[in-house]
Amino acid sequence: MFKGLKPIQYAGREVWPLIEGGKGVSATNHASSGAWAAAGGIGTVSAVNADSYDENGNVIAQTYEGKTRGDRHEELIAYGIAGGVAQVKQAHEIAGGKGAININVLWEMGGAQDILHGILEQTKGMVQGVTCGAGMPYKLSEIAQQYDVYYLPIISSARAFRALWKRAYHKVPDLLGAVVYEDPWLAGGHNGLSNAEDPREPQDPYPRVKAVRDIMRDCGIDDSVPIVMAGGVWYLRDWEDWIDNPELGQIAFQFGTRPLLTKESPIPQKWKDELTKIQEGDVLLHKFSPTGFYSSAVRNDFLNSLEARSERQVAFSKEPCEERTEKLDMGVKGKNYVAPEDLQKAQEFVAQGYTAGLKTPDDTIIFVTPEDRDMIRKDQQDCMGCLSHCGFSSWKDHDNFTTGRLADPRSFCIQKSLQNIAHGESVQENLMFAGHAAYNFGTDPFYSNGFVPTVEELVNRILTGD
Repeated sequence: MFKGLKPIQYAGREVWPLIEGGKGVSATNHASSGAWAAAGGIGTVSAVNADSYDENGNVIAQTYEGKTRGDRHEELIAYGIAGGVAQVKQAHEIAGGKGAININVLWEMGGAQDILHGILEQTKGMVQGVTCGAGMPYKLSEIAQQYDVYYLPIISSARAFRALWKRAYHKVPDLLGAVVYEDPWLAGGHNGLSNAEDPREPQDPYPRVKAVRDIMRDCGIDDSVPIVMAGGVWYLRDWEDWIDNPELGQIAFQFGTRPLLTKESPIPQKWKDELTKIQEGDVLLHKFSPTGFYSSAVRNDFLNSLEARSERQVAFSKEPCEERTEKLDMGVKGKNYVAPEDLQKAQEFVAQGYTAGLKTPDDTIIFVTPEDRDMIRKDQQDCMGCLSHCGFSSWKDHDNFTTGRLADPRSFCIQKSLQNIAHGESVQENLMFAGHAAYNFGTDPFYSNGFVPTVEELVNRILTGD
């Protein structure tokens, strides 16, 4: 047992302060989270477009028949509830009364509140807590109170937690199960970088977590309520100074990337194989996500193509002006004026085969192949409203169902890409989320000679400090 590490009380039970990260679309499911709980930790079922199964145990493909985005959005919510319920029930069975089971949702996913209500209503007594980030989930405490479960907000700054507490959480103090600090420079998936923070200049997490604890104390929250360190956590020995530290109070640790490579992990084998090839620096913090958030994923052909797409970009105006004097007569229709040097760039793009132009909401035009143009337009037309606000399709899940901005072709359909990679499609042509510590798969001796542990073996290994 690693020095100073001891069980904590959570939902009336004793568990290890080790939490499985609830990773997006089908990258964490009943098998991995149930096994994590059975090993004595807190398993986290991803309730983001979770898989459901037919009577033979086969995954039900999430296809959409609705003629409108609104109709398809209702189908998405139904899939989300059915999948979340199926995953929780099976995880609960696997856990066998050990550990604890949380579910994870993204506040900015389409229909988040409806899906939460639907799952919690049908899984009473099986879920101990709800983790939620990707936005400011003000209503999380209110929903948790209705079903008597803990809520665990995911934040990236003390300021964010203070805002949540003052606006809503102070009304439901007893069900605050933990505060998850997700390091915006180290965690995989979507990150909470603010406009005031430089994505190129990572900050030491210790003072930021201490600031969270200071705010919690100012709010009257006991030190026994854990802060969960998430992002960049691999070896507990690297965090020895955090354990039993009176400045920080109770600390727990979340593992998102490391459980991807286990026997119970639901991701396809080709994705698991790719994890062992990741080098330090291969995980890119980028802003191509249609959510508008920064996110971290493995650099592959997919991300490279998005970067290249944005580089083939020129600014334009509808009327000539002092700066933009040249009429653009390729790629797009209508009267569009660009700077002389940008006209030359556009001519070069077209000569390279990027003959189709697509306008962005920032008064620029990107150049793509006709095939890519057709794919982008089809993906935008097929939108099923998986986000509350989508920059790629201009969908919004309330009011008049539009963001009021032009759909952005520099982004992509995140639902399509994450469903594809989770269900066996190319790891090069889809978004592959991972935390920035993923290179450890290739350097950690635990994984020597292609060894893939069970979840129980991984948890036992973590408990040694390694």
